[in-house]
Amino acid sequence: MRILVVEDEVELASAIAVGLRREGYAVDVAHSVEEAVDRLLVTAYDLITLDLNLPDGDGLDLARRVRTDGDLAPVEGDQPPRILMVTARDEIGDRVLGLDEGADDYLVKPFAFSELSARVRSLMRRAAGRSGAVMEVGDIVLDTARFEATRRGRLLDLTAKEFALLRYFMTHPGEVLSQEHLLEHVWDENADPLTNTVRVTVGTLRRKLTRDDDPHPPIETIIGAGYRLNVPEPDHRDTGDG
Repeated sequence: MRILVVEDEVELASAIAVGLRREGYAVDVAHSVEEAVDRLLVTAYDLITLDLNLPDGDGLDLARRVRTDGDLAPVEGDQPPRILMVTARDEIGDRVLGLDEGADDYLVKPFAFSELSARVRSLMRRAAGRSGAVMEVGDIVLDTARFEATRRGRLLDLTAKEFALLRYFMTHPGEVLSQEHLLEHVWDENADPLTNTVRVTVGTLRRKLTRDDDPHPPIETIIGAGYRLNVPEPDHRDTGDG
């Protein structure tokens, strides 16, 4: 999942970014409205954490533009980004206005990073149409709160990037995801698009997921198109008495 942290306090922005990266998210940082707009014009983010008091404008105006300006719309086929406002404005009226202007959630400073992390997970689940921290696709189970993944009850030893990649696949089960799409949503702006980092990471994740008795690997390569996390066919065998 690709996150844009918009925060003018450099140390706070860095701390948020470091914490979210440790949880496997791809994170870019902007310290002003202008920087944020520059990034939003070229990248389809999944979520924005947005300060309201920015040096060159009001975060409310930016939130409004994200929701209404066609130039800042995500690429075709992607959902609009979730917006988590993170601000010192703590009056009820400020919260109501922020939510009315397009925020999906509102967090008042000062805050504990664990709460911000939980709110990010909640917004990501909401975007994927889920209600809990645990994701399941077939026999693969991902606990986003505990940062654990299992298959058939066996704990998988995943790196942060492999965990993030699996989480993204499980958010889009059965969909063919191109290398470019995965690079944009699972890696940050420092990733080199000319490297084979996506192919290598998908390969290591697939090996960790695959069992000796698998007729087909859970992650399939679609030649010329990308990769797909296969969704097991339901078992239609008759279990009745007749």
